[in-house]
Amino acid sequence: MSAPKPARMRPSDVLRVGGSGLRARPMRVFLSALGIAIGIAAMVGVVGISTSSTEDLDRRLDALGTNLLTVTPGQAFDGKAAHLPEKAVGMVGALPSVESVSAVGKTEAKIYRSDRVPEEETGGLNVYAARTDLPRTLGSRVVDGRWLNAASSRYPSVVLGARAAEQLGISEAGPDVQVWLGDRWFTVVGLLGHNELAADMDSAALVGWHAAEELLGFDGYATTVHARAEESRVEEAQSLLGATANPENPSEVNVSRPSDALAAKEATDDTLGGLLLGLGAVALLVGGVGVANTMVISVLERRAEIGLRRSQGATRGQIRTQFVCESQLLSGLGGVGGVLLGIAVTAAYAAYQGWPSVVPPWTMAGAVGATLVIGGLAGLYPAVRAARLPPTEALTAA
Repeated sequence: MSAPKPARMRPSDVLRVGGSGLRARPMRVFLSALGIAIGIAAMVGVVGISTSSTEDLDRRLDALGTNLLTVTPGQAFDGKAAHLPEKAVGMVGALPSVESVSAVGKTEAKIYRSDRVPEEETGGLNVYAARTDLPRTLGSRVVDGRWLNAASSRYPSVVLGARAAEQLGISEAGPDVQVWLGDRWFTVVGLLGHNELAADMDSAALVGWHAAEELLGFDGYATTVHARAEESRVEEAQSLLGATANPENPSEVNVSRPSDALAAKEATDDTLGGLLLGLGAVALLVGGVGVANTMVISVLERRAEIGLRRSQGATRGQIRTQFVCESQLLSGLGGVGGVLLGIAVTAAYAAYQGWPSVVPPWTMAGAVGATLVIGGLAGLYPAVRAARLPPTEALTAA
């Protein structure tokens, strides 16, 4: 007569038996799950913050446009500073791939809040001659007052960039608001908002081209030409701008794409994010060790229970399944808690920075999957050890 087969445990039985071991030691379970949760939260938070930052960058670039190109004079063959030809703006604007073009020219004038400020306290602010079509090309936004027009560009009127206005202590434009510029008073007719594609304009005071020549001794040469190219022909325009702006000496011209600088900054942030992700992985590994430690101690403390179950007919496989289930539940609790904590950290930081909060679904699924794998590996040895424990030895030790 064959020996009776042991009863098979249903999945619900496995979960109930595995959960009972966790409920018996709540504080130890909490601390072990916390170790897993910290590692998972770090990984989810790093990926979420990096993704949110990228999403914010994409939105900003969509608003600012990636088709802005900048032409500046380089260095002449004799080592002296070169300058762009007087007709550079017109020649660049004649390119079929260029939609709009404008320019600024740096002057030697300095700007102060009043004529009482010492000359050496310039604050790093620059004064530029600007064409009246500059905001359309740069995408600059006038937040108060108005931009220079054909009339005001001939008189001592000035528009301040965002940082320049803040540094000078000016919060609004108006006929009664004046600054000391080039040894005379200029009326502040407008204030600009921040422009990330033309960050140097934030620290600039912009006056009309004609007024700069007449009142500030400006030589009339553009120091920066801004051009908007057709979206589908940016690369073509970029390759032609140097030779077009200065046909006689194209090597003395520098052509850049401001959006590339923002992308490069984002790449730097990604490098830092990779480092933090590695630290999160280390924290996750430490959490796995904590789970393994908890399960080993659990086996040692529950030898009487193991011996009793074995004496009542539980197989080694059932004992092994019980402890693997416990480690999986323990890691799963840490994984889910870590994902929720990581989402909360991402949402809080994104809200603080004014970014959209984005956590990729694959990150959440991967985080929970990683914890289950770690839980399985961490609980494997304790489960095998528990299954190999002879019932008589277990009961005797108890």
